[in-house]
Amino acid sequence: MQFGLIGGGSWATALAKILTDNKHSIHWLVRSEATIRHLQHRHHNPHYLSSVYFDTSLLQLSNNVKEIVANSDCIVIAVPSAYVIDTLSVLAHNAFAGKRVVSAIKGILPQNNLLLNEFLAHQFNVPLDHYHTIMGPCHAEEVASEKLSYLTFSGKNAAQTQAIASCFTTEYLNTIINNDVIGVQYAAILKNIYALGAGIAHGLEYGDNFLSVLIANCADEMAGFLRQVGIEHIEVGVHEKSDPATHKKSPNYAASVYLGDLLVTCYSLYSRNRTFGNMIGKGYSVKSAQLEMNMVAEGYNAAKCIFLINKTVGADMPIGEALYQILWQNVKPGDGFHQIEQILV
Repeated sequence: MQFGLIGGGSWATALAKILTDNKHSIHWLVRSEATIRHLQHRHHNPHYLSSVYFDTSLLQLSNNVKEIVANSDCIVIAVPSAYVIDTLSVLAHNAFAGKRVVSAIKGILPQNNLLLNEFLAHQFNVPLDHYHTIMGPCHAEEVASEKLSYLTFSGKNAAQTQAIASCFTTEYLNTIINNDVIGVQYAAILKNIYALGAGIAHGLEYGDNFLSVLIANCADEMAGFLRQVGIEHIEVGVHEKSDPATHKKSPNYAASVYLGDLLVTCYSLYSRNRTFGNMIGKGYSVKSAQLEMNMVAEGYNAAKCIFLINKTVGADMPIGEALYQILWQNVKPGDGFHQIEQILV
């Protein structure tokens, strides 16, 4: 299987490490000619995860997305969600015909409030059966240091999903598969919003006791949204029959890709959403926080997108709405969290 990788940030670099550790050759889209030259001559990405060194014989580097897609059977998309449309805009309508697409995006396209699979279906006729997702909990920094992590691959075709997942299985990375393509994407979007909220709470100097109650309520709110959009098997403690070969339980809402990813993104110091929120809580403006970080915090745009989507979905989301007001309606963080205090249970 020939892999294409679209994206040059920390998560894309981590995925490149995983694939090349397994001796897979990859066609890698890197926008900067200077970064391409650095990778070719110095064998590492100078901007992200610079401790990771590559066997460059396995890297086919290019800044031409048409070339990357044309030469690949399976294309992994790992750019921030806000840049997806611009990045793919030069491709022909049939560019993905007969190919597999794997989303490594934990966000929603803010230009039109669409999941990546919805955009690809509309713009490129990519069927859902040819679409897969990679979701956490898994920070790029821990992949770089080879700390044991878990990734969940979702797809409608179990055999094809397993085939793709097996290419990413290493001694430091276990892979899990499920078929909840829509649910895992919404869970990833929501956990970034709530992690941003956890960061704001930290910046406002709330303690661990409050934070635990906040995150528990966020988990409940997330489950309510997922149920409202039609996601099944999210009851904690309720499983279908275990796999007769592996004896693993079927995934439910307590699985790592849902609750686990929420927890690590809210608590980890690697979490850019938590870091961004912490700045907001300490009094930074959104613009100042964005400039300071020089990385994309997906939860910022997601807060607005989910607020708008929920006008149709109709889930009960008082925490999400309060965070939207802080980030997009100029409500002071302290005032917004005073609202949140009143509704926690």
